Amino acid sequence: MLKSLFTILMTLHGMIHMIGFFKAFAIADFGQKDWSIPRSAGAMWLVVAIGFGLSAIMFALGRNRWCFVALSAVALSQTLILLSWQYAKFGTVANLIVATVAVVGLGSFFMQHRFERLVRSDLAGNDILSTDTLTEDDIAHLPQPVQRYLRYTQSVGRPKVRNFRAEFVGGIRGKANEPYMELQSLQYNFLQNPSRYFFMTAGRMGLPATGLHLYQNGTATFEVRLLNWLPVVSARGERLDQAETVTLFNDMCFIAPATLIDGRIAWEQMDGSTVKAVFTNRGISVRAVLYFNEKGELVDFMSPDRYETDGRKYENHPWRTPVSEYRERNGYLLPSKARLIYEKPEGDFTYGELEYKDVRYNVSEFTWGK
Repeated sequence: MLKSLFTILMTLHGMIHMIGFFKAFAIADFGQKDWSIPRSAGAMWLVVAIGFGLSAIMFALGRNRWCFVALSAVALSQTLILLSWQYAKFGTVANLIVATVAVVGLGSFFMQHRFERLVRSDLAGNDILSTDTLTEDDIAHLPQPVQRYLRYTQSVGRPKVRNFRAEFVGGIRGKANEPYMELQSLQYNFLQNPSRYFFMTAGRMGLPATGLHLYQNGTATFEVRLLNWLPVVSARGERLDQAETVTLFNDMCFIAPATLIDGRIAWEQMDGSTVKAVFTNRGISVRAVLYFNEKGELVDFMSPDRYETDGRKYENHPWRTPVSEYRERNGYLLPSKARLIYEKPEGDFTYGELEYKDVRYNVSEFTWGK
């Protein structure tokens, strides 16, 4: 709703600038005969009108460079308004609104650009053309529940996974008594030299926030910025490196089951439906217990090695990600919904609920949307 209203505001604001163009070229005077505008200035009023119209289109289409066009239009518009202050001063209000939203958008652009640059770098350095097929021989060393899971997800007989791209929607919160913030996310994972890049946008009461999880060469950072500029979370260090290694392994289990043949995973079968695993990357080893149902679905994942953090303090609680509603996606059977839970002494804290929107494997190009 707010997005639509802002698009309409920019469109109307741009159309109003046509008044200056019409007056300068004597197309219409709008009853203000004492307001004189040179033709050179009238041409600039037309340029501003086009600039706001273009900004509105780009904003509506989700083009992240709209803010540059809008800020340029605002700067030129305000200059023209100052030259015709008596007649055009109220346009300053619209300019302030557009400039404020554009500055917020500019913060998101810089975080998006950082995310995109890292993903493109890994795409350039990963060979997916040599991807061969996952066979029964490849999974023979795995515990029986894991083998059955790979068959159930239809991973056997399909190309081995070198990377994947995933989109999610859902909600996230920082405290149990808080409402969820709406969330949209895009992530790229690379498995040869494990890396994980996770970009998310969230919002509450019209206030946007942007988050960025980065994991590369065993090192992780996590930041969240309110209004895309104000840092509310900024985390890094050994405990975050360990936490994100857990998250990487969790992604492998649920989003890319074919990667569970990885030699960095040590397996121990506990019973017919439960398996222990230790995943090691760059000298960091993390533990997890995987729970399967009678159909062969992996339904839960628990790790004691993931930290909850706001960037200032780190708390270690068992972390679970129960999933549900397996559905076919691009030929694979994958869970469509997941909950993110910390088992705290005072009770389970569900801080996130996610739903898969799109998953693709062995991608060769970066894309924001479908």
